[in-house]
Amino acid sequence: MNRDLMRQAQQMQARLAKIQEELESETVEASAGGGAITVVVTGHQKILSVVISRDVVDPEDVEMLQDLVMAAVNEGMDKAKELAANRLSAITGGMKIPGMM
Repeated sequence: MNRDLMRQAQQMQARLAKIQEELESETVEASAGGGAITVVVTGHQKILSVVISRDVVDPEDVEMLQDLVMAAVNEGMDKAKELAANRLSAITGGMKIPGMM
């Protein structure tokens, strides 16, 4: 029985490693200001791109631009975390594993 448990643990570890690798190339997109700011984030929560529409760039209102960028980035990070959680929960059955998220 102990061998079966070890084999199951090794299989789970291999599946988790594969999902972690896949998350590196999977992306989510988020935007703010009606699409004025768009960010792309990987499943590993790395920002790949930030696109800012010229229409939203106003030297007299830098604070608005900063707020829009922050909103888009935060939404992108939330979506990336959700993507990772969904992929990992398929294997972990919703069990929280330290260091995985």
